Order: sequence, then C-alpha cells, then structure tokens
Amino acid sequence: MSDKEIGSFPATPRTGSAAPTPPISAPPSQLHSPSLTRSPLLSTDDHIQPASKTPKNSTPRIRTPRFITPLGSPIRRALKLTRLDPHDAWLPITESRNGNAYYAAFHTLCSGIGIQALVLPVAFTFLGWSWGIITLTVAFIWQLYTLYLLVHLHESPETGMRYSRYLQLCNATFGEKLAKWFALFPILYLSAGTCITLIIIGAQSCRLFFNTVCGGTCSAQPPTNAEWYLIFTSAAVLLSQLPNLNSIAGVSLVGAITAIAYCTLIWVISVVEGRMPGVSYNPVKGRTEVIRIFDILNALGIIAFAFRGHNLILEIQATMPSDEKHPSRVPMWKGVKIAYTLVAMCLFPLAIAGYWAYGQMIPVDGGMLTALFAFHGQDTSQFLLGLTSLCVIISSLSSFQIYGMPAFDDMESLYVKKKKEPSPWWLRLIFRALFGYLCFFAAVAIPFLASFAGLIGGITLPVTLAYPCFMWVKVKKPKVYGPNWWLNWSLGLFGMALSGLLIAASLFVIIDNGVEFSFFNP
Repeated sequence: MSDKEIGSFPATPRTGSAAPTPPISAPPSQLHSPSLTRSPLLSTDDHIQPASKTPKNSTPRIRTPRFITPLGSPIRRALKLTRLDPHDAWLPITESRNGNAYYAAFHTLCSGIGIQALVLPVAFTFLGWSWGIITLTVAFIWQLYTLYLLVHLHESPETGMRYSRYLQLCNATFGEKLAKWFALFPILYLSAGTCITLIIIGAQSCRLFFNTVCGGTCSAQPPTNAEWYLIFTSAAVLLSQLPNLNSIAGVSLVGAITAIAYCTLIWVISVVEGRMPGVSYNPVKGRTEVIRIFDILNALGIIAFAFRGHNLILEIQATMPSDEKHPSRVPMWKGVKIAYTLVAMCLFPLAIAGYWAYGQMIPVDGGMLTALFAFHGQDTSQFLLGLTSLCVIISSLSSFQIYGMPAFDDMESLYVKKKKEPSPWWLRLIFRALFGYLCFFAAVAIPFLASFAGLIGGITLPVTLAYPCFMWVKVKKPKVYGPNWWLNWSLGLFGMALSGLLIAASLFVIIDNGVEFSFFNP
C-alpha cells in the first residue's frame, strides 16, 4: 500500500483559521458497495475530519465510515485510515461490490470446471486404476486447501487492504520484481491462454453440432474450421460487452449448468453404451524406463491442468461487500464449498467412468468428447449428441467471459490511471473486441494448443498449488516450525519441484511422441 493511501491524524486538534473540511458521507447503499456508481469515493487529497466538536484537552474521537475501511485493524485503531483505491470504482472487476455467496458459487463453478476435465481418463491410462484415483483425490484436496488460503488472504486485518486481484496479492507478498518473474506469465496464460483454448474447443463443438443436426440432409456448404473460429469468437465478443464481473453472474450460472450437463451426459452415455470390445486397463508402458517415468509425470500434469480457476478467486471475492462484522471471506467460502462439491460430482465420475468405458483406447486429443463421437456416433441418439455439443458451446462462451475479465480489467486500467476517469462505452467495446480477435488470431495460428495439456498444467501448477502456501506463510506468519508453518512450506516447495518436473517431462513426451505443428491450419 502506498503512502498516499494512508492518512494519519494528530493526537490533539490543530489550531488554525482555516475552515474545517466538511465530513465525507455516502448514501446507505454505498456502505457495502463502495463502487456501485462509477465515481471514486475518495481522491488522493481527501482528509476526513471529525464531524462533531470535542471537549478541550481531550483526544478527538474519529468516526471512520465503514465504506472507507472495510476491516477493523490495529492500524485503524491507531488513527491511521486505510483508503480505497479510487480507480477501483471504474474497473470491471471492482466496479460493483454487491455480490453474494450465490454469485460466488456461479462464478467459481463456471471457472472451475471445463473442457480440460474431459482428458482426465488419458492420465489414468498411464497411472492405472489405483494411482489414478489416489492422485486425483490428493490433487482435489490440495487445490481445495489452497483455495481456502486465498479466500482468507483476500483481506488483511492488519492494513485493512483488500487484494482484489491475484497479481496484486503476489506483488504485495513477494515484491513486484519477483511477482513479474514467477507469477505474471502463468496468470496471463490462465486468462488469455484459456480464452484461446476455449475458442478452439468451442469452434470444434460448433462444427460437431452442425454435422449432428444437419447430418446428410443439408445442402448448404458448411463453414470452414477458420470460419467456425470466427463465428464463435464474434459471439464471445458480443457477450463480453456486459460491463463488469457482477453483471455476468447470470452468464456464469448458465455456463455452470451447461458444464455440469455435458460432463454428466458424456459419462452417462459412455456407461450406458458399455465397455468397448477388447478394452485394456493395463497402464501404458514406454519403450524405456525413462520414458515410462516421463509419461507418469505428464499424466500428473494433465490432472493438475484439470483444476483451474484459482487465478480468479480473489477477483470473484472482490465483487462482495465487506466490513468488520461481515467479512467477505464468509460468503465466499460458502460459495466455494457449494461449487467444488458439484465440481467433484463431475470430475470423479467423468475420470472413472471414462477410463472404465474406453481404457487405453481413450483419444489423447479431445478425450471423452472425441471418444463419444468416435465410438458412439452411430448408435447414440442424435438428439443427445447434439445436446452435448450445444452444452459445450454454451459453457465455452460463458467461461470466455470470466477468464477474459482480468484482461479487460488490465486494459481499462491503463486508460483509467492515465486519464483519471472511467473508460467510455466505445473504448470498452474496442478493448474487448481487440482482445477477442487477438485470441482468435492466436487460435488460428496455433490450433494444436489443446494438445499441450500436460505442459500447461506444469506451467500453471504453482499458481494453483504452490504460491498460495508461500503467501500464507509470508502474510499470516504462523509460528516458526509449527504444524501450519511446516505444512505450507512443504506443500509450497513440493509444488514448485513438481512443476519443474512436469514441465521437463511434458517437453520430453512432446518431442518423443511428436506433435503435428499445423500453424495457421485449424
């Protein structure tokens, strides 16, 4: 927190002839939502003065409005006043702070479950039944624990500061230099890279839906793959014009429902249709022991890639009101528990049923979705196949909005900090269209990006499993050599080491197996 954001007051009133500054107040609706209007509550020159006179020879009592200091703290009691960043009132993530536990559940579920879950059975082909289930369970518990840490790190009781963005918390904890080196790229990829992948998957699902609905009866010429990319991107850009994170709560709800729907449809259809003839559950073994080890590590990267959304937790929590009696961590954690109960109900059946139905025959590219159309495209109801594809399309469009929001926020912050005013509607439209079509260009240029699930999982693993543990130790300062201290240091160091191993193993597997680098050939 900069010095400009902290004000202090003398122990006794100063004498002077200048007229006192009138007290700053706000309507009741703003007490829990400091940025419902697009106007900052405080400027850098504001000073809060006591509203009432105090007796002589006594220390004035300063009544701090709740909308200025959301959390009680020792610094506040020492008459140091924490100020809100006035720019937050103009940025998409923090423009509205009237969220609740249900909104949090919608956003968390929409961001926490996605198309990457469909490749979980691929990891089982290398790990086998026992180790596959054990690894998936351990990873789920681990990432749920780091979610708990992030939710409780959002607010600092010592300073009254709310860390509304993952990178902001990294900067405050590790320093700007280290944060840029170790956290900036994974966070950028989890935003822009996920949007690129969603365009690829969404466009492919559009093509599957068109072929399923039309079959051999349509005389119209189907769009090319690049045209499907453009169609999906245009729909995503149109939907992205909703102004802020709270305004897309309904979109996230629809995305969450459709994600649950297609996950459930895929594994249920696979179980009903039965196991494939000649299915084998023996773990795939490489030509040498080294290749075998790297295959296992790559499988761990696929499992790590299935758990995403940690880079958005602080942003989602920033949409909630918070004060000393009702901190935002309470409804946020309630929403997270609801969301991840449903996530578990999707991921575990999908991984287990998918491996049971297809075994080693599960396709590496596309996972369960590809297997459904490849093995059951002729003997399954066309209505169910079309409904599955449609749910994937809608879920991808919805996820694009929440994963694109940090990028929208960063782009608008450049204008807001320079001009000291909110972005006009036409500039917001340009920013979001620019981001969307840049992602479209990248998707067309590197359509094989979805094949790097293990590598991507290794690169982004620290954001999910390691950094929250280090930040907890640095910020909360648990007792040195105590159980909490040992737990977080062990998880953090193991997560960083695992990330390095996964990256090396994934690169080896990609080189050894080969990937068709079809640049600009979607």
